[in-house]
Amino acid sequence: MGRAQEGVTLDVVTGAFSYTGRHIAEALLSRGRCVRTLTRRRHPSHPLAGKVETVQMRFDDSLVDSLRGTDTLYNTYWVRFERGSTTFERAAENTALLFRAAREAGVRRIVHVSVANPDPGSPFPYFRGKAATEQTLRDSGLSFAIVRPTLVYGPEDILVNNIAWALRHVPLFLVAGDGRDEVQPVSVGDTAAICADAGGRSDDVVLDAAGPERWAFEDFVRLIARAVGGPARILRAPPSVGLAMARVAGVFLRDVVLTRDELEALSAGLLVSSEPPLGRDSFEAWLAENAETLGRRYESELARNFR
Repeated sequence: MGRAQEGVTLDVVTGAFSYTGRHIAEALLSRGRCVRTLTRRRHPSHPLAGKVETVQMRFDDSLVDSLRGTDTLYNTYWVRFERGSTTFERAAENTALLFRAAREAGVRRIVHVSVANPDPGSPFPYFRGKAATEQTLRDSGLSFAIVRPTLVYGPEDILVNNIAWALRHVPLFLVAGDGRDEVQPVSVGDTAAICADAGGRSDDVVLDAAGPERWAFEDFVRLIARAVGGPARILRAPPSVGLAMARVAGVFLRDVVLTRDELEALSAGLLVSSEPPLGRDSFEAWLAENAETLGRRYESELARNFR
């Protein structure tokens, strides 16, 4: 379903050609909604290209027109790390512009994809920025749902895929610290369903998107290693050594493999939820089903979002 049709509810998804945005758009289309995407780059060969209306996302006066007639805006826009003019501060400013445009355009509701454990006092700019955008949405006067994923996995994800790639291709995989820091992965399908369900509500709500299983990070890596059968030896190392090795790998891969903030956020326990899990999909079951293809190709963050 492409352009908005009379009698069909229109939703807008930022970044429907990106990872989480794609799955949200697919969930909405499966429910009979008409979807428009605001995107920074056009992708004519993308599987959704003929199914959604595509509008260039510009953070200027054109935003209002691009949102007119919208019932619910699903916002996935953010940046993983700062690079050049792409900063968390700029991302927060752009998000505020988006929310103001939504209000002016008469959007009924916003579903905002945030992150688990945002905190305005966090030492990590990523989490501070996410907290700031949540507050901007609360102050907007619009009906809202905030969805806070933990660690999202699924087809074509970056983090889990690249752990598997490393386990397949390098002789040594370093786990920072004592390996006991926990992760609580949630499938991208569950995340999309939680977002789509939240869009159908009218109450202001904050929801954690977390899966039903938790692992110490070393156990998580070993689980992936057993599934893909890679040759890598898994060893613990001081966080500084793990980060240094990630930076060396980034030079050869022409990518940002891991940032200091991401490593320290794991150590701070920010990739788990204290709420009852809303996700139903088992990571272990998904891993068994996808082990043959997982990690066959490296997924570059810079190639996907910056080049």
